Amino acid sequence: MPGHTHTVAPGEGRTVNLGVIQMRVLAAGEATTGRAFTLAEFTGGEGPWTVPHIHRGMEESFFVLDGEFTFAVGERQIPAGPGSYVLVPRGTRHAITAGTGGGRFLTLMVPGGLEEMFFELAGLPPDSITDPAMRATISARHDSIPALGIGTWRVSRGSIPADRSAGHALAWQRA
Repeated sequence: MPGHTHTVAPGEGRTVNLGVIQMRVLAAGEATTGRAFTLAEFTGGEGPWTVPHIHRGMEESFFVLDGEFTFAVGERQIPAGPGSYVLVPRGTRHAITAGTGGGRFLTLMVPGGLEEMFFELAGLPPDSITDPAMRATISARHDSIPALGIGTWRVSRGSIPADRSAGHALAWQRA
């Protein structure tokens, strides 16, 4: 926004605990970015950080600060360490797994608004972010739709609706 400076010092910014990860919002919302983008820092332990999902109306970029990650993007497994950048185009299935010791990265979401999903997830039981049925329910209100065919996840029961944005609860488990 013209003439509007926004700063966030270390330890500042809204932080939410999502169980397996924590999110610290650096820039988001109508007053700060006009919802043009969201910039957040994610920190967490090793293992899966998300269920496989897509965003129909936004691009998501990741810049790794610490640790080793595997970004499953489409059918590719992309290893990424400190200094690596990964862009996930809209409509592309993706999932994130942190290696031994976990890690930390910055995420740029364009346009902004998806932080609201994380705020909602933070009010639920720990690790709801990696619970596919919970994510399917929450995604009915946000652009983060559980998706098949990536990493080591599979549907264990239920059918695949033609339009997953309707919020159908799918049961996912590790293969």
